[in-house]
Amino acid sequence: MKLSLAALFLLLSATTFGQLGVTEKFKSITTVQQAQQFIDANPILKPALIKISAEKDTTILAKRLLRQNKGDIFSVGYVTYKVLESAGTVAYRANYIFLDGSEYNKAQLDSLKKLIVQQASSGASMASLSDKYTMDGNKTHGDTDWFFGEYSFPKEFQDAVQAHNYGDIFFVEVPDKQWHYIIKKTYNDRIKKDMTILRAIGG
Repeated sequence: MKLSLAALFLLLSATTFGQLGVTEKFKSITTVQQAQQFIDANPILKPALIKISAEKDTTILAKRLLRQNKGDIFSVGYVTYKVLESAGTVAYRANYIFLDGSEYNKAQLDSLKKLIVQQASSGASMASLSDKYTMDGNKTHGDTDWFFGEYSFPKEFQDAVQAHNYGDIFFVEVPDKQWHYIIKKTYNDRIKKDMTILRAIGG
């Protein structure tokens, strides 16, 4: 009986040591090639490379993995993961109305903004309101299409759209140019993210 308990203790100790070693080994793995070498050398840990995409993978685990950054190591239950590669963008879309502040005094501008927001809040579409009020000659009914990063909109415009939620109506000013925007965020953010992740049993 004593021998059996001793053998069991050694087995458990070895297993625990092996599990603790996975995280340590993962720290030195930074490329897919190194990950493949780890996979070939450690079949008992059932390692694998998995690829996930924000546009295709919607399981709870995939969503958790997609929140990680390149180089992150973390465990879920008895399985450890390391993000080897991560690339992606977030795209935003909105409707807007441009008002040229040099054409109005402050009282006129404030009154026009208030009128437009009242109409939008009463159910008028931003597309029709843009056709009626915008002053930049926009021919797309005020639709920004999907955009991200460098584009034909000022940074203040892009930052505001990024910071707001779907359905929000808000104002943006570019003071040095006397540009004023009334914006409605018309879509949820479109996230494109692809990851390559090393997975193995152990912690």
